[in-house]
Amino acid sequence: MYDVIIKNGTLIDGTGAPMYRADIGIKDDKIAKIGDLQNEKSEIGIDAADRLVCPGFVDVNNHSDTYWQIFSNPDLESLVHQGITTIVGGNCGSSLAPLLGAKAIVSVQKWLSVNNTSLDWLDMREFLAVVEKKKLSVNFATLVGQATLRRSILGDEMRNLNFREVDFLAGKLADAMKEGALGMSSGLVYTHARSTTKDEIIRLAEKIGKHDGVYVTHMRDENAGFLDSVEESIEIARLTKVKLHISHLKVMGEGNWSLMGDALDMISRARETGLDVTFDVYPYTNTGSVLYTLLPSWATDGGKKMMLNRLKNPAIRAKVVAEMKASAIDYSKIEIASSPLNKTLARRKIAEIAVSQEKSIEDAIVDILIASDGQVIISMDVLSGENIEKAIVHPAAVISTNGSGYRDNHGQTGEVVHPRSFGTFPRVLAKYVLGKRLLHWEEAIAKMTSLPARKFGIKKRGELKEGYFADITIINRDEIQDLATPENPYQYNRGIDLVLVNGHIALQDGVYTGSRSGEVIRR
Repeated sequence: MYDVIIKNGTLIDGTGAPMYRADIGIKDDKIAKIGDLQNEKSEIGIDAADRLVCPGFVDVNNHSDTYWQIFSNPDLESLVHQGITTIVGGNCGSSLAPLLGAKAIVSVQKWLSVNNTSLDWLDMREFLAVVEKKKLSVNFATLVGQATLRRSILGDEMRNLNFREVDFLAGKLADAMKEGALGMSSGLVYTHARSTTKDEIIRLAEKIGKHDGVYVTHMRDENAGFLDSVEESIEIARLTKVKLHISHLKVMGEGNWSLMGDALDMISRARETGLDVTFDVYPYTNTGSVLYTLLPSWATDGGKKMMLNRLKNPAIRAKVVAEMKASAIDYSKIEIASSPLNKTLARRKIAEIAVSQEKSIEDAIVDILIASDGQVIISMDVLSGENIEKAIVHPAAVISTNGSGYRDNHGQTGEVVHPRSFGTFPRVLAKYVLGKRLLHWEEAIAKMTSLPARKFGIKKRGELKEGYFADITIINRDEIQDLATPENPYQYNRGIDLVLVNGHIALQDGVYTGSRSGEVIRR
């Protein structure tokens, strides 16, 4: 007697092997049997005729933690509707643990107002226990944020760490990994991480490698310095032999688009020499970012308070605006996604705000930053569709959202989130498998399941295999389609019929059931 039997489905097991017909028997939270189960009995029977049965999708670049959604909305419906069953947080240099000092949590303030957060943990063990009690709809694992570690020592200081300080943080990183973290992430583009030296990362990466973790990096530069950033990341992997993963590999600005081919060649050569290098990609040409990163780097030195003081100084403001006008960034493509001004913004495009106020776009950006206390998330249509195609077919690529879990009524807050939070995985299947036929079904599903699970050390998930956890996504290949758009992102997709998380049905006939059977995954 099984708890659930999925019959008559076409299985894509996640390994890249050819699809085949079989039934799946589930007992408790595991896949107990794969084969012919037509004469077996179960409490729940699911007919998957004319459907694809796949492992649940593994999203290794997720921000549901640092956007606070795992606490404010643990249902995370937009992820379940995509077929996602496991997420990894702690990305882009910021995590919610360990909190080694009073300033550690401010690492997330570029996305979240930390004044309204309530924290009842300090170390990684305590944090994961809190998440466990919260019960999410999907499985959750986390990295340690390098900026979260650094801010515990530096606070708002902008300087290099000395050897003793790096050694201290390396020890705390090891402790967090022993308590369950999968590795460490860096966000070297952000203000307080810019002073990070390569030597500091190497010391921390050596510690990650000793514990068989993964080093994940949001690189220093995704514009003109893109290739130097890729080279730096690979050099760290070469010197330490750490498993390297590059977050949301992309190059911004039309003048830089030609650099993507060279970057992919560098990654291929590194892999040929035996280095474990991968990256993730999302299938949209518009990118989500933090508005202050468009300012000259010197303007943000010292953190948010000093940045705002500079912008309020007329002479310094004039210098900032002049340097922005001289840059190669096309500010006309910027749209505000989120800020404390959400409810009062009549327009979202900064160019339109500038026209309505009869000022330059650069001056409008400075005014918006001041009025929003520096906390502004933006969207920019600055990526190349051709580069996305090149990246997505690369053997080192996995699929991720770089987004968060939301309800479809989240738009009532006035925030306009990136459509990737609702549509990433179905969009890849609809556009690049069924539409452009750049990937076979088996290749695409592997990039969504076994490849990220293996890279991040997530055991017994990402494959349809006896003894593995029953995280399963059932797809109607004739209906699969993302519906979320930049203008209206709050739309669930079509074609994900059923999702099981640890053997429990989270989505049935395309409707979220309310089941929160996700588990905390520890290294």
